[in-house]
Amino acid sequence: MFSSLGLFKQTLCPVVDECQGTHCPFSHDKHSSKLEADTLVFPVSLMSASAGPSTPSKTIPIKRPAADPVESSSQMNKKRSASSPMLEPPKKLQRTLAGVKTRGNEKGNEASSTSTGPPILRIIAACPVPVRQTMLQTIYSHFQVLYHNILDLDPTLASDHALRQEAEVYETSTKASYRNAVIQSVGAIKRRPIPDKIFHSSVGTEGDIVARKASEKALKNLFLTKAHLEPFVHSVEELEKWGFLLQVPDGPGGERPFHEGMITCDRCKVQFLVQKDVDDPMECKFHWGRIQTRNVGGERTRVYDCCSQPTSEAGGCTSGRHVFYEKEPEELHARHAFSELLPVKPEGNPTQLDVIALDCEMCYTTGGMRVARVSCVDGNATTVFDEFVKMDEGVEIIDFNTRFSGITQELYDSAVLQLFDIRKALDGLMNQNTILVGHALNNDLNTLRIVHRRCVDTSIIFQRNGYRRSLRDLVRQHLGIAIQAGGGTKGHSSVEDSIATLDLLRWHILEKQKTITST
Repeated sequence: MFSSLGLFKQTLCPVVDECQGTHCPFSHDKHSSKLEADTLVFPVSLMSASAGPSTPSKTIPIKRPAADPVESSSQMNKKRSASSPMLEPPKKLQRTLAGVKTRGNEKGNEASSTSTGPPILRIIAACPVPVRQTMLQTIYSHFQVLYHNILDLDPTLASDHALRQEAEVYETSTKASYRNAVIQSVGAIKRRPIPDKIFHSSVGTEGDIVARKASEKALKNLFLTKAHLEPFVHSVEELEKWGFLLQVPDGPGGERPFHEGMITCDRCKVQFLVQKDVDDPMECKFHWGRIQTRNVGGERTRVYDCCSQPTSEAGGCTSGRHVFYEKEPEELHARHAFSELLPVKPEGNPTQLDVIALDCEMCYTTGGMRVARVSCVDGNATTVFDEFVKMDEGVEIIDFNTRFSGITQELYDSAVLQLFDIRKALDGLMNQNTILVGHALNNDLNTLRIVHRRCVDTSIIFQRNGYRRSLRDLVRQHLGIAIQAGGGTKGHSSVEDSIATLDLLRWHILEKQKTITST
């Protein structure tokens, strides 16, 4: 039986004189001054006046005075707490109640992740913590199996994603469905392909993958038109500031397609004789990486990102041919003549497009750095042109620059069109009114020997403090995908780069639309 709370200890028992209860909840002390119950006198008269003399009146005790209004529950609680101390619930129940939080009031799972073990929950929620910790351990172990090829690149990846995945499941399930939701989540993780890089499509929580697919779908569904890009077309002053050639140099051009004699190597900065064949094809020692500033031993040091060697040390980490690179417009014009795109015909041309994203791959030759591949995509990222370029007469390949160009001897042998023929083919796709999209587009236009003024350059749009970031870094940051991952043997793809440039611009336009909508 339950123990009494003593709520009637100050109330006189209705049958105090005749009560025989062993555990009567009422008071039997008639003379107590603390009794709450008053007495109400009811005269009990005879049924008729003719009956004998009236009998003595009797008192009937009641719980509360009849004249008082019925007390509210809050009033009863106040009186109860004043008259007797409230009995506390069991300590186990107190701990449970103290730790329970409603999901609507939670600020999130306070949890920690480590690189040496599974993450640990730091919150007591509606679902028991031991259950959640067990489920978290299960999710973590499966993320470890999934990421076994990339954990060296980020040791906390499995732990971080396990925490976020468990939080996603908890927020979208009930206490009854929580376990089954975790099991379904684990099954989805097991069905993913094993990633070989951080930015693989399999990397992330279920929420990350869903959001990524939704973003990709939004990008693919956005067909870029002239109306979309017109606000982003750079002014003439801006193009000039970033090194775009706006006028065709003087002279006919093309009078010196290749260089003869000595020139400075662009890699090791020594003088060399320009020729197709040399006795030592590994005569040049150089660094192919860029110079970066890093903290080495607590000091800021400029190093090459290809091998982390300080710039103050002599020598290089790679061997190859001496090469040269020309960038002055007059020198480029002498190798192959510049020209503008054709004007718009009054009758129009159905094959010419309003928007084209293009990218080129280049090789080192006896005529400097020359275009070896040209790729163009339309506003829907559909490839409309992709051709390898055969060098002009007298121009020989010195170095295919495969690490960056992706061009090999086998691919180059498939080229049938020289630059003059490539330009004629491009005239069928674009005109002076076409908006050209690219990343560091001035380099591509220079190697194609094109002068154009309606340009959208993502390296300018995303420039930071006057510094133009690489396409690979921008795409990884904003789109969450990895490009140019071929390494030293496969190199880049101009088709992939042109599509990535277009997608980056699509993302930028969609983000601007979101900002306008939110404001």
